[in-house]
Amino acid sequence: MRDFTTALALVFVIEGLLYSAFPDGMKRMVSQVTALPASALRATGLVAACLGVAAVWLIRH
Repeated sequence: MRDFTTALALVFVIEGLLYSAFPDGMKRMVSQVTALPASALRATGLVAACLGVAAVWLIRH
């Protein structure tokens, strides 16, 4: 559980840095994402999750 909370905290750090460094770019990106169909977001999220699991597995082994 400690690893999970650390990973979640790092997500917040990275996202916070992006919003503080590129506020206008992040606003544009969010508006573009809202225009995408749900199926595209779902597929992209699934691919990202699978890549993340694979990366964690490679790092840990």
